[in-house]
Amino acid sequence: MSKIVEIKSIYAGYDDEVVLKDVSLDIFDDDFIGVIGPNGGGKTTLLHVILGLIKPYKGTVNFYDDLRTDRNNKIGYLPQLNKIDKKFPITVKEVVLSGLLYGNTVFVKYSRSDKKRAEQTLERIGVSSLQNQAIGELSGGQMQKVLLARAIVSSPRLLILDEPNTFVDNQFEGELYEILKELHKEMAIMIVTHDVGTISSYVKTIACVNQNLHYHKSNIISEEQLALYNCPIKLITHGEVPHTVLKSHKH
Repeated sequence: MSKIVEIKSIYAGYDDEVVLKDVSLDIFDDDFIGVIGPNGGGKTTLLHVILGLIKPYKGTVNFYDDLRTDRNNKIGYLPQLNKIDKKFPITVKEVVLSGLLYGNTVFVKYSRSDKKRAEQTLERIGVSSLQNQAIGELSGGQMQKVLLARAIVSSPRLLILDEPNTFVDNQFEGELYEILKELHKEMAIMIVTHDVGTISSYVKTIACVNQNLHYHKSNIISEEQLALYNCPIKLITHGEVPHTVLKSHKH
């Protein structure tokens, strides 16, 4: 087990609004972290700091191993589905190939091995039959699978997912977690979700984010602990897989 990302005393936000306050977190190469918390609490902001999409006001983010020199290709990112423009004229295969772009390249000629890699990744995710379709023709679940293929085509060390089960059907949700279970054999995973009950069957640890971050070194977390962490989420056990209910909150 080796450390790949180190976040130390981060303060971050947008314009003059501070969203994250004094947040620290170490990510290791065998981690599977579930990130939970209320809307507006800073979950996505934390991801953006790690991805380098925003710079923190204070604090540092350090990368180790090959992430130090090749962060763009060694961190895979699956954004929220509602932020994707499905009207953009591009095929499924082209979307996945774009995950192999280096730097700010605009005009690129993909090699035969690049194309083969994209095809193999689509097959692995179970959507190889869609490779020539336009993204505007895809369902929500199909689109998320394609974007997941794009996120892993470069064989990242860390895969980051921002509420991947939002705006998709229940069938995709079940398939997604099984795919992530297999991917975790090869990479660390960090997933933002409200579905604490289901994800607790897969993640190893839980990070509660509500301006501050409280790291729970287990996938089992009680209602009392959530209250202590100021994460307004209630857990109800039902059968073998716990379910989740959100309490009333101001966010």
